[in-house]
Amino acid sequence: MKPSRKQASILAAASLACAIVLGLTTASNATVAATTTKVPDAARPMTAAELYMLYHDKSWRWPDGAGRMQNTDRRFSAWVDGTGGQSWAEGRWAITDTGRLCLEATWHAANGQFPAKTCFVHRIFDGTIYQKRETGGAWIVFRHPTTEKTDEATNLIADDLVSQRLEALKTSLTVHKTE
Repeated sequence: MKPSRKQASILAAASLACAIVLGLTTASNATVAATTTKVPDAARPMTAAELYMLYHDKSWRWPDGAGRMQNTDRRFSAWVDGTGGQSWAEGRWAITDTGRLCLEATWHAANGQFPAKTCFVHRIFDGTIYQKRETGGAWIVFRHPTTEKTDEATNLIADDLVSQRLEALKTSLTVHKTE
């Protein structure tokens, strides 16, 4: 059975969001991800408190957008404006004592909305933080003991890179839907 035009449009939007969310660290840290990172056997999962200190009230800058993990209500919001199109998301972020950070949100694009959940696992050893996306991700050095400019953690910044652009995208995509 061939999908309807609307189903195909929603499927395309879902694919865009998955590519965006699933590729967060890979796209911005391609050179590091290209090498095989071995996590030491003695590395332990980061605690929820450690993850909180790393991510709370930070924006995560991506090549074509940004996501923000707000402290209040653990709100997660994001926007993307790239070759694959424009989209925005709102939802929640969660952390665990087993080293997991999960971003769960509804993504909105001109052709529909859909839920997405992406989780990252974190380990730490001697001040080095290792990270990988769950389900098929490769381990990367997220942050060295002395931060290096190639560390993905340098893309976590205190400035709010999301709120203003998020509101503009919400308005823009709403206008396109009603035209």
